Amino acid sequence: MSNKFFQRLRGAIFQLRNKGKPRSGDYKTLSPLSEEEISEIKVFFPLPKFFIFGHARSGTTLLARLVRLHPHVHCNWQAHFFTRPPFLTALVDDPDIREWLGRRSNRWNQGRNLSTLLLRVSADFVLEREARRLGKSIVGDKSPNSLVHGEAVRRAHLIYPDACLIYILRDGRDTILSHRFQSFIDSVQHLSSQDLRLRDEFARNPQPFLSGKKSIFTPLAFQRAVEEWIKNVEETISLARDLYGERFYILRYEDLVADPWQELQNVWRFLGAPEDPTLEEFVRLESQANPDAEWQSQKAKEIAQVLPKGQSAVWRQILTCSEKQFFIEKARHILREWKYPIED
Repeated sequence: MSNKFFQRLRGAIFQLRNKGKPRSGDYKTLSPLSEEEISEIKVFFPLPKFFIFGHARSGTTLLARLVRLHPHVHCNWQAHFFTRPPFLTALVDDPDIREWLGRRSNRWNQGRNLSTLLLRVSADFVLEREARRLGKSIVGDKSPNSLVHGEAVRRAHLIYPDACLIYILRDGRDTILSHRFQSFIDSVQHLSSQDLRLRDEFARNPQPFLSGKKSIFTPLAFQRAVEEWIKNVEETISLARDLYGERFYILRYEDLVADPWQELQNVWRFLGAPEDPTLEEFVRLESQANPDAEWQSQKAKEIAQVLPKGQSAVWRQILTCSEKQFFIEKARHILREWKYPIED
């Protein structure tokens, strides 16, 4: 009890001392890495890095599973270095830590604050540690960025301006449907009372919901889902193009599902991995597997067993007429740019 009391007291004193000051771990207060520092880092952590972003339920996990089939490429997921609080920057969030890393009397820092450098080598160690065990020479993480959208790109670029960034895009109507069903299965504890009633009604009688006669969303939930998807697409692509340029690559989930071998060859080429025609059969087999669907069936069989798995354009059957129209009105420009259907 006494330890908890003193911890809280110390926290209160900390807040008073730093009232009005920016959080030290805020990425906007960190200095970017210099070219010299990046070169020095690569002496110790030389493997090329990449990150896969995308809205939740856009196929990020499928892409990660496929991309790591290459003998030179490793990808794991959900590190959330830049995509979910507290973020990688939390390692230097304490002002005392930041002060220590930049202290003038500290002759090891060569006159520069070591905070950003420390964040980079910490992430590098996590990534390369696993890749090296597997004998891989290119390593990356996939973490959906739909909680913070474009902010994730800025955070990633601060620490990894030399990395590659991949964004997987999926028709937003299928994306928000899949995300909604995932919340029914995996995030019941976060559902409102109204959402829980919809979930229970769907579990008892799913047919009206699966045929577009009844909505699985509340009006407000649908509006927010559409707006968040649009924000994710617009912010991520715009900032990534600006900050990463030729080191930014976009692919559509629908193309990955339709021709996984061709899409994977393009991605591997982008990452600098050598061509390997022997991988085609492995890609075909892995693309047909659906471990997520199997897991969902174990988690909530009464819901998962009636859902379409891994299909495109399921929104045509499930969204109500008014929802389809609302989505088109809000996202017509994105649908046109990325060649998604505008008419039902």
